[in-house]
Amino acid sequence: MRQSNATTDVLIAGAGIPGLTLALALARALKPGFAVTVCDPSLAAPPAADDRVSAITASARHMLETLGIWPKIEAEAQPVHEMVITDSKLSDTVRPTFLTFDEGERGDGPLAHIVEHRALAAALREAAVREGVELLPKPVEGFERAGESVSVSLGDRPLTAKLLVAADGARSKLRTQARISSVSADYKQLGIVATIGHEREHGGIATQHFLPAGTFATLPLTGRRSSIVWAEEAGEARRIVALPPEEFKKELVRRFGLKLGEIEVLSKVRAYPLSLSIARSFTSERLALLGDAAHVIHPLAGQGLNLGLRDAAALAEAITDAARLGLDPGGPEVLKRYQRWRRFDTVAMAGMTDGLNRLFSNNSDALRVLRDVGLGLVERAPRLKQFFTDEAAGTGGDTPKLMRGEAI
Repeated sequence: MRQSNATTDVLIAGAGIPGLTLALALARALKPGFAVTVCDPSLAAPPAADDRVSAITASARHMLETLGIWPKIEAEAQPVHEMVITDSKLSDTVRPTFLTFDEGERGDGPLAHIVEHRALAAALREAAVREGVELLPKPVEGFERAGESVSVSLGDRPLTAKLLVAADGARSKLRTQARISSVSADYKQLGIVATIGHEREHGGIATQHFLPAGTFATLPLTGRRSSIVWAEEAGEARRIVALPPEEFKKELVRRFGLKLGEIEVLSKVRAYPLSLSIARSFTSERLALLGDAAHVIHPLAGQGLNLGLRDAAALAEAITDAARLGLDPGGPEVLKRYQRWRRFDTVAMAGMTDGLNRLFSNNSDALRVLRDVGLGLVERAPRLKQFFTDEAAGTGGDTPKLMRGEAI
């Protein structure tokens, strides 16, 4: 950690994966002469132990390759060769497969890679330091706009920047201070997450079981391990998480099955509330929202972190293009471009995940018949299936250069 200067070009509040990715992208594109600072109290220590994982899409992998991060984590990234989708009641003995996605249908490598947050965060932090990003283990306590800059309070003294990026999470204090409201909904579900071990190989197959109470996803990890992401009605989820280990395992087996042999829980079981939240604007004067500060969606499509990485790619490109022309990196044109680029895409993804959760998380037999017919139609319609595959891979729409594997 270096002593901070009094000024910086871009100050990023939050050292999560999207914030560090943005910092690294800017530093690589604009050094020397362009200062990037990341502030977060968590920077005072090495990245904390974190059992969370994410499905990194093909486009996000291209971005990490271009930034030089992928070789650092590739050995720990588990390829997903096939995705299987089922729809059934918990009591059903057989869970018929209605839809599958196979990597051969894309011809661009695996459908995704499952990556542990801890490994990705450590690699990003190391690369950011190497590229000259200033890391300050301090919280951003507030900010004031002053003409062509923003004065940021770090507690002991101010720091002046051209642009402040709020990457401070779903409960963003900076978003609140900027008086940016959000559209939100409480799903009244908890997401139960844990890492499990099993006797047999998973073959790189991810599964998404749609059950009446919520989705139960299994994501393959390296070795004979998988991560579970289990959405359950809030009251029932609290009961399940509080069970003794053997009783919890019984509930897990009811959903996971024994297709991979005996299973064991390898990590602490955690549960967190599931909700939808979309900021009404992703920007304000001299301020841009990034990642969870801008949007939180249901995890059933595995797109939460990928949306944040797409934010980072778009904002980095908008800032870089302006800076190379000698324009203000925090000016209104940069912020307008970022807003246009990201908000519609995010709202569309949020609407899709919200609709799917409401369609599948219920006990209606009539809806079950309709959705299963719909899944079957997608399975038998190659062009429609390809569309959904491309959207899941993050290659649809106006894709930023970094997510196409191109340097900015």
